[in-house]
Amino acid sequence: MTTASTPWGKATRVEEVTISQRAGERRFTTRLELLETATGDRLVRLSYATGGTVRRGPVTLRGRDLVRLRAALDRAPELGRTLRGVEP
Repeated sequence: MTTASTPWGKATRVEEVTISQRAGERRFTTRLELLETATGDRLVRLSYATGGTVRRGPVTLRGRDLVRLRAALDRAPELGRTLRGVEP
């Protein structure tokens, strides 16, 4: 399991979905991660990556990207439930 540092301490990645995007010639990947702290709190982290380097900052999704995100969440049921506000 992969761990991540968060403002709430270390967390373990439970699931992740990625969406490849393009704006003109620029290519990047948006990532949504479901993290869980040692106390069982669930966190959702959004980021994007360019050239394999993960970056935080504004993440922008177009309408068609949201359609692809919903499809990706079908493959990540825990993340999908968390985003819908359904307890595990």
